[in-house]
Amino acid sequence: MDLIRIYKVLSNPMRAQIVEWLKNPSAHFQEVYEEGVCVSDIQKKAQLSQSTISQYLALLQDTGLIQATRKGQWTFYKRNEANIEKVKQKIMNQL
Repeated sequence: MDLIRIYKVLSNPMRAQIVEWLKNPSAHFQEVYEEGVCVSDIQKKAQLSQSTISQYLALLQDTGLIQATRKGQWTFYKRNEANIEKVKQKIMNQL
């Protein structure tokens, strides 16, 4: 787990906002599925291009903060709570 990389990914306000939205998705999105929130719903809420949102989600997924589930042509995202807890513990141990 590379905390510096995680800090860099979260230094972008929209990427940090996406992680926050996914903490309580039913408060921020109309449709929430067991698998998470559809990428198109995240894109609509963020009001950014599909390519930008895809890039942001890929970075968040690469750092382990979110996880993706593909069902047919749709991809759903949700927080990876286990990894987020590990990040929190690592930060607490280092600071």
